[in-house]
Parts: sequence; C-alpha cells; structure tokens
Amino acid sequence: MAIVVRIDVQLARRKMGVGEFAEAVGLTPANVAVLKNGRAKAVRFSTLEAMCRVLGCQPGDLLEFVPD
Repeated sequence: MAIVVRIDVQLARRKMGVGEFAEAVGLTPANVAVLKNGRAKAVRFSTLEAMCRVLGCQPGDLLEFVPD
C-alpha cells in the first residue's frame, strides 16, 4: 500500500510557496520537503489540522491511498 502526499498540488492551487506555508503551519521548510516528497513516516494530527486550516482543505485533499 502507498500513501501519496498531495501538498504540492494544494500549494500550487493557492499559489503559495513552501516557505510561506511552512511558517503558517509552524514547520521548517525542510520538514515540509520531507512531507511533500513522501519520506515522512508519520504525521501528527495537530500538524495535519494546521495544514488543512492554512490551505482551506480536507485531509483527503492532502493524502491519497493508492493500492499496489
């Protein structure tokens, strides 16, 4: 199973840069890159909530399950 992270799609739709997003969410740009590139092993619900609040979206807009 694979979880695909779609943060880049949401950032592009809102014309928001990684630095601006990272600051608004309370993460470092490096940690946003780890999330964007799908290298994160886990995401805290509080972080997911902050990302959804900043981007005005639902968790399903950021994360997608793609079966093998």
